[in-house]
Amino acid sequence: MKERLTVPGFRARKGGERLVMLTAYDAATTVAAEAAGVDCLLVGDSLGNVILGYDSTLQVTLEDILHHARAVGRRRQRALMVVDMPWMTYHVSPEDSVRNAARLVRDSGADAVKLEGGRKRLPMIEAIRNAEIPVMGHLGLTPQSVLPMGGFKVQGRESEAAEAMVRDAHALVEAGVIGIVLEGVPADLAERITSEVEVPTIGIGAGAACDGQVLVFHDLLRLLPEKPPKFVRQYADVLDSQVDAIRRWVDDVRDGSFPAERETYGSAKPASTT
Repeated sequence: MKERLTVPGFRARKGGERLVMLTAYDAATTVAAEAAGVDCLLVGDSLGNVILGYDSTLQVTLEDILHHARAVGRRRQRALMVVDMPWMTYHVSPEDSVRNAARLVRDSGADAVKLEGGRKRLPMIEAIRNAEIPVMGHLGLTPQSVLPMGGFKVQGRESEAAEAMVRDAHALVEAGVIGIVLEGVPADLAERITSEVEVPTIGIGAGAACDGQVLVFHDLLRLLPEKPPKFVRQYADVLDSQVDAIRRWVDDVRDGSFPAERETYGSAKPASTT
């Protein structure tokens, strides 16, 4: 088994082999992602959408994230583990931000926390870093800003907005972030930021020039019926496979062919029990 990827190891991949990050929310997603060779696991507040059924990430609480981060932390072996800080856990004061970031790291074993926003987040980032907690930044389409943005829209199309994002990226690096997620950003702007900053950039809907890419687990494998964003490439249709398997079991139960004589608890320990 490869050695665990550390924060210095993550930063050292800048300009080298592309980094692969995937969201993880529980033991099953963690095991699958690591078995496939993913470099980084992100316990994303996207769990609000794909696990908890919310319309946005704004309803996700610190306890929600902690519940899932603990599960990921118990099973991860070698991938870098990053945990999202939910909305309003780093918006009030640097002191609150440090306390909340510390809970995420202490209770789950995460290597770093991720928070959204540019220069206005610098006091929070610096306070968290002064507590010896690595921080990852997130610019562009920041889902926790869906209300003022008026929806999930590409950011940085206009020259003024693009220049502001470049300044934000440099400010985040100066504040000590270990990397920056660039979401919903024009490819040429993401390429410029990637070339100018000294830390890895991780793209999602930001073109191919970033130092790595991240996707939501459920989008990659089509685990939900909703249409994914345009930039998503779906590599499997797990939803249809699951429905087909469950439907066949339902039919077997109803026609009496399940369970058969050989399907008993006596021969092997079950994977789980109800």
